[in-house]
Amino acid sequence: MSRIAHRFAALKAEGRGALIPYLQACDPDYATSLDLLCQMPGAGADLIEIGVPFSDPSADGPIIQAAALRGLQAGSTMPRVLDMVRAFRETDDSTPIILMGYINPIDTYGPARFCVDAAAAGVDGLIIVDLPPEEADLIEGPAQEAGLDIIRLVAPTTTDDRLPRVLGTASGFIYYVSITGVTGTRTASADELAAALPRLRAVSDLPVAIGFGIRSPEQAAAAVRAADGAVVASALIATLQSTLVDGEATDRTVPAVLEQLRSIADGVRKART
Repeated sequence: MSRIAHRFAALKAEGRGALIPYLQACDPDYATSLDLLCQMPGAGADLIEIGVPFSDPSADGPIIQAAALRGLQAGSTMPRVLDMVRAFRETDDSTPIILMGYINPIDTYGPARFCVDAAAAGVDGLIIVDLPPEEADLIEGPAQEAGLDIIRLVAPTTTDDRLPRVLGTASGFIYYVSITGVTGTRTASADELAAALPRLRAVSDLPVAIGFGIRSPEQAAAAVRAADGAVVASALIATLQSTLVDGEATDRTVPAVLEQLRSIADGVRKART
């Protein structure tokens, strides 16, 4: 059983949903992002998404676009991202790590080599935002051989006819993009979330995590009442950004993000009580 499957099974046995925070690698620098990554599990993270900085993050809003630019300016590369995961694994062998990004850096690295190296570093799953199922053979075989989950994105606009195609080879969990548009722009209502889930459950028994637009403990709680997990990204990045001075980390950067994460984790843990 993969780390991702094991973690969702354990949380289901506990009767609670998963909190999945996001950070951008090397934002605002390698040391700060690694420090934040290493402290996230203690602040309530059940799984963690690491954004791979890319120059054209087409699915992301201005907050994460700015984070990607800071990461690139700080020297982020795919090998550096894998170094970060490897360093995290020196002290944490249980928290699942998912890389989220775009196909171009993977294609440049070489898909087969990337999958082998990512698995060796301690990566558990991949979310490739701009890779449709019709072109997924570029990565699916190497990922399966390396034991990496391919986590599929489903949107409100995904039709019932297309769902089996999108989810047919998915593993790990389903990432439900709860809004139409880019990250960090608005939030789906509880009614919208509740209405969306039966369509996914009819096609797949994988856990479902809801992302795009979750900013508060209350919104995260609503997500885990409707589904199996909540992804929080732009809200945490905005907090990080607010602590920077001239684009550089301060002594408030890591504590401020972790404080916010603890607050959201508290909402998630109380959501089903």
